[in-house]
Amino acid sequence: MNLWLDDNQQIHKFELCGHAGYAEYGLDIVCAAVSALGISAVNGLEFYLPCKPEIEVDDPQGFLSCTLPELEPGTLEHAQWILGTMVLGVEGIRQSYGEQYVKINRRRWTPC
Repeated sequence: MNLWLDDNQQIHKFELCGHAGYAEYGLDIVCAAVSALGISAVNGLEFYLPCKPEIEVDDPQGFLSCTLPELEPGTLEHAQWILGTMVLGVEGIRQSYGEQYVKINRRRWTPC
């Protein structure tokens, strides 16, 4: 998982890249769990935000990207609740199954 955070540690973008490699394709519970968290976060953002995030998906490659649009501070805070919950879940999976299967990279967000 790649996270792009601003100077206030607010998430503006996340990506899920590749497969976990915990088990063979179709039986990988680690991959399925992280994917479910990412998809749930996207669904929540699309449902609750007044404007939709930019989403990219490539299922065969195990790729999901979600970039927030420019948001008012209060709305950005609500988006952080959804994204923060997703990150807590992914961190829990990483603790249970190991860093070799779930990596979390934090990067600096620089708005365009």
